[in-house]
Amino acid sequence: MNLRRICNMKTRITEMLGIKYPIIQGAMAWTSESELAAAVGEAGGAGVIATGGRTTEWVRDEIRKTKQLTNKPFGVNLMLMAPNKDEILEVLCQEKVTFVTLGAGNPVPYINPLHAAGIKVIPVVPSVKLAKRIATAGADAIVIEGQEAGGHIGTQTTMALMENVLPEVSIPVIVAGGIVDGRGLAAALLMGAEGVQMGSRFILAKECHMHQNCKDAIIAATDTDSVVTGLTGTHGAVRGLKNAFTTKYLALEFSCGASEEELMAMATGTNSLATVDGDIVNGMVQAGQALNRLNKMESAKSIIESVIAEAKAAIKKVQRLAQ
Repeated sequence: MNLRRICNMKTRITEMLGIKYPIIQGAMAWTSESELAAAVGEAGGAGVIATGGRTTEWVRDEIRKTKQLTNKPFGVNLMLMAPNKDEILEVLCQEKVTFVTLGAGNPVPYINPLHAAGIKVIPVVPSVKLAKRIATAGADAIVIEGQEAGGHIGTQTTMALMENVLPEVSIPVIVAGGIVDGRGLAAALLMGAEGVQMGSRFILAKECHMHQNCKDAIIAATDTDSVVTGLTGTHGAVRGLKNAFTTKYLALEFSCGASEEELMAMATGTNSLATVDGDIVNGMVQAGQALNRLNKMESAKSIIESVIAEAKAAIKKVQRLAQ
């Protein structure tokens, strides 16, 4: 392990994407738009536009807006459950974004078309088996995301994924799930990751368009204020803040008081209800578990600068221990 190189924040991900720092902004539906992606890029990280729930025309417009705001690299997240995913894929190839992250489906069929357009492919994976399969299929890097993350989650913790996946694949690995500060970045790099992805921390960026009610709720929350809905179903678990919606949903879910289809219908639209409309009572405020560190609004530049400063300080402590 080259601690000096790690402390300088030079990794295979920074080299692959042409960015200064190994920080990827997580793709959050209804939240990750051009202004945030551009601001993260200008600050030295890699911004990402989220396409979940969006029209193909919206995606093209946001990519072009981002290009007007910055000449730095940025990416787009392609949600593979989206009905217009193939149309969005065509737009991504035409617009030639730097990289694409993929989740909520099988990313393998999308690797070659994206590569043919000169785009780096970075799927999100929940297990060693899938990590190996996707590495063999030619992905440029992967994101492993622990259940501490906000939004849709898997079953393993971030630490367990790092322990299980990092020794088993040779392509660069980006770690996500409950990482909100420089200590988390330092821990991931020291474990052998090439970077981190942060979503919840960037919700509090001034450039993020999430409704202020959601931001205020996240700032007011403490470590035990997140819950997971959908654990018993087949549509996937989702982490967000406790509120009237989650209380009602969980009561029905665990009492078998509603069918899976009824629960799905109940949850549909709750993300945008909170994020766009600001209804933090009946909507789902998706956020990760590291809530005590999410306590103020800042610019994306300030967030990245503080994360990097904290990470370097943490790594220097390790350097002293290693002497």
